[in-house]
Amino acid sequence: MAEKVLMKGNEAIAEAAIRAGCRHYFGYPITPQTELAAYMAKRMPKINGVFLQAESEIAAINMVYGVSGTGKRVMTSSSSPGISLKQEGISYIAGSDLPCLIVNVQRGGPGLGGIQPSQSDYFQATKGGGHGDYHLIVLTPDSVQEMADLTALAFDLSDKYRVPAMLLADGTLGQMMEPVALPEEHVNRVEKPWAVTGTEGKRKHNIINSLYLVPEQLEEKNLERYRRYKAIEENEARFESYMMDDAEYCIVAFGIAARVSKNAVVALRKEGIKAGLIRPITIWPFPKKVIAEAAEKVKAFVSVELSMGQMIEDVKLAEDCKKPVVLCNRVGGMIPTPDQVIETVKKIAGGNA
Repeated sequence: MAEKVLMKGNEAIAEAAIRAGCRHYFGYPITPQTELAAYMAKRMPKINGVFLQAESEIAAINMVYGVSGTGKRVMTSSSSPGISLKQEGISYIAGSDLPCLIVNVQRGGPGLGGIQPSQSDYFQATKGGGHGDYHLIVLTPDSVQEMADLTALAFDLSDKYRVPAMLLADGTLGQMMEPVALPEEHVNRVEKPWAVTGTEGKRKHNIINSLYLVPEQLEEKNLERYRRYKAIEENEARFESYMMDDAEYCIVAFGIAARVSKNAVVALRKEGIKAGLIRPITIWPFPKKVIAEAAEKVKAFVSVELSMGQMIEDVKLAEDCKKPVVLCNRVGGMIPTPDQVIETVKKIAGGNA
């Protein structure tokens, strides 16, 4: 077993990315993810990598676009307003079918909002924050250990499907310190015949592009891309199920909200109320199948969120209006307490276990 070290979530992401073969990082400082960029600034020069603090978030994402086109593993990170600035570049990267990792350590919004944790970028991450028909693979850790593990997985999935990946965390996890077993270093072995690496006179030039002026060509590109998205939905949806075998009330939560909700589930069980938790680890693809299966058994769902209610829409779509779905939330940088989750479930249960 790997030796554990005490690290902040932001630092665990950075070290895991390096161990996954990332040698190019472009970013811009913004709270609460600045430690990630600072870590890369220290480490990259020591391993013959590239760290560059760009003049803006817009510049950073376009540098990612360029390096990704050469077939190298590359990443950027930011927090909510910075990710908003990157959206045009993210759309170009998706439209060019390029892999990369984008880290969003979320803060409250809209606008500049505040620097405290939030989950209000859910729609931006899962519904395509830029223009056009596209998706990102979106992974949501709930611990510093998963900050590291899902970083490595995000690079692998992005390369496998030629789809940009996003690690969607929140300010709490970015700043939290926990013991973490860092992943082993591994070499990226995915063949990338599409990369612009020079032809040596042996093949035609590769062209990286997201512009198609012939409508039929753009339609076919979109249709082909959605065939890949369908394969991702079928094969890569990930979740954790907690005490769901006999659950009558299903809490759905991710990230820091899931940690709060686990405590609530244990407390409710002690009071004789059969609660359980489904924690999406990927929010795109959303784990629709397990939610649909739960809808055949439970009496109601509770969506616990650090937003005004965004994931709740995917829960409702997945359970197909079979059972009530209630929102339990805090916003503006506030986090729901276990007691708040407990009271929401009790209210639904009507006081009858």
